[in-house]
Amino acid sequence: MSYKQKIYIENISDHIDKSVELNGWVYNKRGKGKLNFILLRDGTGTIQCVAFKPNLGEEKFDVVKSLNQESSIKIKGKVVASEKAPGGYEIDVEDIEVYQLSGDYPITPKEHGDSFLIENRHLWLRSSRQHAIMRIRASVMKAIRDFFDGLGFKLIDSPIFTPNACEGTSTLFETEYFDIGSAYLSQSGQLYAEASAMALGKVYTFGPAFRAEKSKTRKHLTEFWMVEPEMAFYDLQDDMELAEDMTVHIVKTVLRDCRKELEILERDISKLEKVTGKFPRISYSDAVDKLNEMDIPLIRKVDGQDVEIRPFPWGEDFGTPQEEALTADLDQPLFIYNYPTEIKAFYMKRDPNNPKEVLAMDMIGPESSGELIGGSQREDNIDYLEERIKEEDLDMTDFKWYMDLRKYGSVPHSGFGMGVERTVKWITGAKHIRECIPFPRMIHRIVP
Repeated sequence: MSYKQKIYIENISDHIDKSVELNGWVYNKRGKGKLNFILLRDGTGTIQCVAFKPNLGEEKFDVVKSLNQESSIKIKGKVVASEKAPGGYEIDVEDIEVYQLSGDYPITPKEHGDSFLIENRHLWLRSSRQHAIMRIRASVMKAIRDFFDGLGFKLIDSPIFTPNACEGTSTLFETEYFDIGSAYLSQSGQLYAEASAMALGKVYTFGPAFRAEKSKTRKHLTEFWMVEPEMAFYDLQDDMELAEDMTVHIVKTVLRDCRKELEILERDISKLEKVTGKFPRISYSDAVDKLNEMDIPLIRKVDGQDVEIRPFPWGEDFGTPQEEALTADLDQPLFIYNYPTEIKAFYMKRDPNNPKEVLAMDMIGPESSGELIGGSQREDNIDYLEERIKEEDLDMTDFKWYMDLRKYGSVPHSGFGMGVERTVKWITGAKHIRECIPFPRMIHRIVP
């Protein structure tokens, strides 16, 4: 059978009252006597298959009775519309063939601990909840590509191996690179995207990024996926507007294409339906004032103990308590802009009216989802950029090529990065970010 002729469960409504052939796995099975019900999954959905002994015969019915969870099978049968069946359709089984009888499947319908499930991530992906999250992840990634492609952006691949840091040297994975010396796994494709934007105007990179920070929160991975657009002749306001439009597009796409998956996850879609644009914006300084009005302190570790510092000092970065306080009464993401220069990366442009601040923004998601996007207008003045590189004690020779972008036709330009997994976590309502990537990499996990 040609691949073009194969039939999948997600399109089963196109074949009512017709005999079809389906391939898949036994998700569940029940029944007794002459009647058995097989819940078949094929990666696109699940469907109930009704096996009736008088229709199948003794030998084939014995095959049905022998099936275990996750046995792989081929079923032939007639598609029937049924209000009682899950999904509204079922298959009256006419024939069955077994590819493999599964052994005792370790992940059963009973409750399992998080540690057990993550150890068996290669199998956990088959569960209805994880299956739904992965399908939504795929929809998010397609929505991102469609959004930028539709606006004339060009996808440009940045290298994974880099000779220098982009976001700070303390969070780099280092490796030996032949006889050249040290190389690092990329923290971001941004610097190379800037070079590409100077050639093509509007570009985006989309790939994995790596951070070696020893963070164990529900929002951190050591390997994650990030989309990073870079645009020539965009200022910070343009940057925020683009980020907002992209976010609205992603949410609308998931609501349109993944209703079934959101239902499986029991996601309150009324909250997502409120993400329609015109996101609120607040400056960093005003955000600090608001935090102090709400009496939200800075929490700092001192001799291993949490110490609360009041009032929240200007110049400190926001953490989870501050982000959650600022977004507690919001239905849409919040932009915070114009951060202190000292807590942001060297490539961010200083505000011409206030050098203590940079033209940077973070987009904080609602529902305690934290930072989803970080971006800025980039420093286009070669002298200021050189000054910042020296302040960060970075090796100027590593950035010679990057300085050339300001030497030959420098222009105002901006960009941002959105973490795919954090976005998926917000949209799906997942409890932990490890559920939002097929095989999570965390500080204590590198298998399976």
